[in-house]
Amino acid sequence: MQTQDIDYRADVAMRGYFAFDETRTGRRPGVLVFHEGLGLGDFAMARARMLAELGYVALAADMFGDRRQARNLTEVARLVGDLRNAPEILRGRGHAALAALAARPEVDAGRIAAIGFCFGGSVVLELARDGADLRAAVSFHGVLTTRMPAVPGGVKASVLVLTGADDPLAPPDQVAAFEVEMRAAQVPDWQLISYGSTLHGFTNPAADGSMLRSALYSAKADRRSWASMRGLFEEVL
Repeated sequence: MQTQDIDYRADVAMRGYFAFDETRTGRRPGVLVFHEGLGLGDFAMARARMLAELGYVALAADMFGDRRQARNLTEVARLVGDLRNAPEILRGRGHAALAALAARPEVDAGRIAAIGFCFGGSVVLELARDGADLRAAVSFHGVLTTRMPAVPGGVKASVLVLTGADDPLAPPDQVAAFEVEMRAAQVPDWQLISYGSTLHGFTNPAADGSMLRSALYSAKADRRSWASMRGLFEEVL
């Protein structure tokens, strides 16, 4: 497997992480990976490598610029809050990552998906709402609310939301509101899977409740959600 840093630009300089199997030939599907609230780090990079092992070309995107890392929850709240309060900028950075991946010679630009974890899950959904040219948009324990809801006919991607039933960042009323949004926007292909007895951050083994009490890893939900993503990818990519 080959990995390397990739520099690209939106409103700020970004440094992503690129992974692919160099033994495969021809153009193949690409997958964007959007990081959690702490910034682009080991977890998102590991997921990019997992995707490369499956035969995809993966780019773990940088949403904060210069691969900035948050050191505590206060910094997470500020970095994430600034972007969620400026959805045009957030979406612009997501589109810049999409363009960087699509431009790679290893990638079939007509077959690209995006996945995201926590904050990254909300980024994926914002790209889908914005009509990005994605075959699939998969949110793992992401925030479901938005300042700019989807409009009828605007979503091109197959949408898959994977959430914990006990996640306080995606409570039942917000899950219900998301479903209403998908119906109102006439999204042709969307799914929402809720894992019982599951909190936020269920895909990350480092989520042990020490930084955020409501974030706790679940091996079962992690395994099941990844399998659901793979099933969708096999269908649409």
